[in-house]
Amino acid sequence: MKHLAYLDAGSGSLIVQAVVGGIAGVAVAAKLYWRRLVSRFRRQPTDQS
Repeated sequence: MKHLAYLDAGSGSLIVQAVVGGIAGVAVAAKLYWRRLVSRFRRQPTDQS
């Protein structure tokens, strides 16, 4: 049985947009969680007065 597939320009751009959007979403999530992780280990300023 032969399967024939056709991808037009609209399908290709949809796939590219999904990949780019996924990468951007992962980058933003990583940035937020990295800040949250680093803030737990950061020293708090102490008052000298």
